[in-house]
Amino acid sequence: MAKKAGKTSKLTRDAILASAVKLADEAGSDSLSMRKLAAALGVEAMSLYNHFANKDALLMGMADWAVGQIPLPNPNGPWQDELRARAHNARAVFRRHPWTIQLMVSLPNTGPNVLAYVEATLAVMTNAGFDLIDADHAWNLMDSHIYGFTLQELNFPFAPEEYAEVTQAYLHLIPADTYPNLRAMAEKVAAREYDGLHNFAQGVELIIAGLEGEV
Repeated sequence: MAKKAGKTSKLTRDAILASAVKLADEAGSDSLSMRKLAAALGVEAMSLYNHFANKDALLMGMADWAVGQIPLPNPNGPWQDELRARAHNARAVFRRHPWTIQLMVSLPNTGPNVLAYVEATLAVMTNAGFDLIDADHAWNLMDSHIYGFTLQELNFPFAPEEYAEVTQAYLHLIPADTYPNLRAMAEKVAAREYDGLHNFAQGVELIIAGLEGEV
């Protein structure tokens, strides 16, 4: 008992978050429980509640930690460059910590890192001449691309190197007389003339090009 008490006395919010992130990286945030987290830390589960009121508070802390890994945009930089870098940096973090996106869209995240991230993004856009409402639409549009693209690539049932073989196996389900364009594209994938991979950067550039007409 004395050993556990000693561990509990040294328990910090940062240590709890680090362990929670590690567990979520290994098995996803859905599998995370206060009991499992406490066991990983070598403490009693009740000791975690001295730092987080409940599991949702822990999950919001994890989301805030993850967003803190994304470099903040420079409010005084060219908005196109800042929005572009923000998109690529966010995707890189979300790929390393795949559970983050679900937490970002399902919880009221108001941690300091999230607030600073949004504030810096709004500052980039408003300093460039967007009004606040258009700026809000702009960064949410980009985030929809970041979230959607990243979720798809993380959860797609086949690895890129399997696309050609899998497509070949499904060709009989795509008759050319009914789906001529889809069949033609599938044949290119099956023949390895087209890798079937979608381009994240292309989507980012299309969004930026569209926004340039709004400022």
